[in-house]
Amino acid sequence: MPGGAYGGRSSVLPEEVRDVLPEGVEVYRLGPGGRIELARRDGVRELGPEREFLRFIDDGQFARYLVGDAATSPERPSNATVKLGVVGPRSAFTPHAHGGEHFVLSLGHAACGLSDVRAGRVVDVPLRPGMLIRIPELMPHSFANRGRRPLTILAANTGYGIDHEDYAITAAEAERRATEEPPAGRPLAVAAPVDFRAMGAALRDIERLQRERGIGAVTVRERAAAGLRRMAAVLEGHR
Repeated sequence: MPGGAYGGRSSVLPEEVRDVLPEGVEVYRLGPGGRIELARRDGVRELGPEREFLRFIDDGQFARYLVGDAATSPERPSNATVKLGVVGPRSAFTPHAHGGEHFVLSLGHAACGLSDVRAGRVVDVPLRPGMLIRIPELMPHSFANRGRRPLTILAANTGYGIDHEDYAITAAEAERRATEEPPAGRPLAVAAPVDFRAMGAALRDIERLQRERGIGAVTVRERAAAGLRRMAAVLEGHR
């Protein structure tokens, strides 16, 4: 997904959209195959991880901030961060927990592994295009792309940007915090009491499930539906 200067024509974003945009207004077109185009009054360009995106927790995953930035925190608030994310084909994030609640809108075939603490098990929630999942703060989870194309997501977090220490607490970090006291006079950024030992164990359970089961596949019906969406995107991209 290369970046570039504005201009030219778009195969997936109707010309009549760009032609009527007032100065300063932007329209993003999130294609069913993972393509992202940004339209402004002065033209259209395709966005790509090489120039417009930041590393998103793991290598090979990318994010572009729409609200807030990577340094957002309770001490430097923007209330929430909202970002476009690109998840690599057939890949999953390292299991983690966020210091704030988390919303993810999937535009492809995804899955979210979640630790159900009360039931004492890990559940895998399949997500299809247009499904949005809300994950409470501090809940261990991992988001995966079941498809063979890049997956575009829209992710919102309350209070934290990627650079903050509580944005994504991994199993190793939770285990470290379980054995170390916070430095004198410096409270943990997560205000509520946290059982980091239990969090670390839950994150290890998700890791183990990922190793044993791997990433779920896209079903035949889902593949057929994805093909129809791509056809619809082509038809909608022309007058």
